[in-house]
Amino acid sequence: MTAPGQQEPGPAAAPERAAEPAAPKKGFAAELKGAVTPRAALLVIGVLLLQLGFVTSYVGALHQPKPHELSIAVVAPPQVAPQLVQGLESVPDDAVKASTAPDAESATQLLKDQRIYAALVVDPASTEDVLLVANARGTSAAKAAESIVTGLEKSQGRTVVVQDVVPLAKGDANGLSSFYLVIGWCVGGYLVASILGVSAGAKPANTNRALIRLGTLALYSVAAGLGGALIVQTILDALPGPFLALSAVGALVVFAVGAFTMAMQCLFDVIGIGVAVLLFVVLGNPSAGGVFPPPMMPAFWRAIGAWFPNGAGTDATRSIAYFDGTAMTQPLLVLLAWALVGVGITLAAVVGRPSHLSRELVKD
Repeated sequence: MTAPGQQEPGPAAAPERAAEPAAPKKGFAAELKGAVTPRAALLVIGVLLLQLGFVTSYVGALHQPKPHELSIAVVAPPQVAPQLVQGLESVPDDAVKASTAPDAESATQLLKDQRIYAALVVDPASTEDVLLVANARGTSAAKAAESIVTGLEKSQGRTVVVQDVVPLAKGDANGLSSFYLVIGWCVGGYLVASILGVSAGAKPANTNRALIRLGTLALYSVAAGLGGALIVQTILDALPGPFLALSAVGALVVFAVGAFTMAMQCLFDVIGIGVAVLLFVVLGNPSAGGVFPPPMMPAFWRAIGAWFPNGAGTDATRSIAYFDGTAMTQPLLVLLAWALVGVGITLAAVVGRPSHLSRELVKD
């Protein structure tokens, strides 16, 4: 109690706090190191290399098409045929690989079996000959054959008429529909595998999880194959051929690309997506034989194209659409090989793996 007239003592004044020293400012180098980690820097460099590779591969493969060992058969009387074969073989830069055929019917069948790109049928009773081509196998190859044969015929005082024995469908004016269809299937394959890896961990937790992912990919592949075939045939009327066969090839393309992308993620984590882009986009697309068939491309792309899912899928799709399914063995074996390697690596990567170490189980 305080006496009258006295004020109650207020609360004791808090002692003044010593001012805290200001945190030292970070230098630009330290800020840069914090903002861009060494791992991020390596990934950025990897993306740059992929970008430069993309430009190099596409421009390198497509910027200057010229024929190399373009297969042309000669149908002519025995006394004339060797001279014509020699004339075709003498075209510079090994542009032509010439052979003979007994008659026009046999030459036409060789074209339909995809064993040659053109055939010169000589009419000894006239000065006008016929050049058989298959535009469905590549318009640039047909034009190159026409140019070469026209020059040879002109030097001998003869003319040539071009006959297309395997024409393109009305809705496939430039012959690119099969190529772009396969590109779409390939994109779906590596994207869905990438999404599964990013969302639940690059490497599955165990064998069961790996089988579930592969099963999901298989279901997606069937849907993608059916959807792609439905669009190009029923909706756009761009490609002829049996619907179910086209869908089956599409499903195999998607699964092969997706399974291999999944395998690359199991081996290299997120970098595996970059490996898939390198293989299927940078190397596979320009060498697939869609824009220009193999004889019109440089040696490197000509050599690798048929061994990638892009090229094998394009060959198989084109064969189904225009050539009654001829020459399908190699493309199908290539696609199966990529699919089996992808499945095998994915399963091998998770056999005996402790599930408690998995990002996938942690996220679940």
